Amino acid sequence: MTPRKAAVRSNKSFRNQSDQLKDDVYRQMFRLEESRPGAAMGLALALVRAWLASDAEPENGEQRDWLKKVSPICLQMIEAALHADVGTTSCAKGHSC
Repeated sequence: MTPRKAAVRSNKSFRNQSDQLKDDVYRQMFRLEESRPGAAMGLALALVRAWLASDAEPENGEQRDWLKKVSPICLQMIEAALHADVGTTSCAKGHSC
């Protein structure tokens, strides 16, 4: 049996993951702007995933800088949606869940 070499993530694959996480955060921001059901939770989860990924790759300061800029905006959007009760439930308005 031959020993397996440790998998080394290329910079390109990390960049791709970083871009996917950014895309997910922006997509959820747009969903919340459109008052889509569950969008506030979707945005919160996208932010958590992005922060966890940035902690896994501490040498990627660019992603952390982006998160430091976008997170306060996202939190304001989530808080505003919670106060307006927009995009926080997965049920249509007027129905009890």
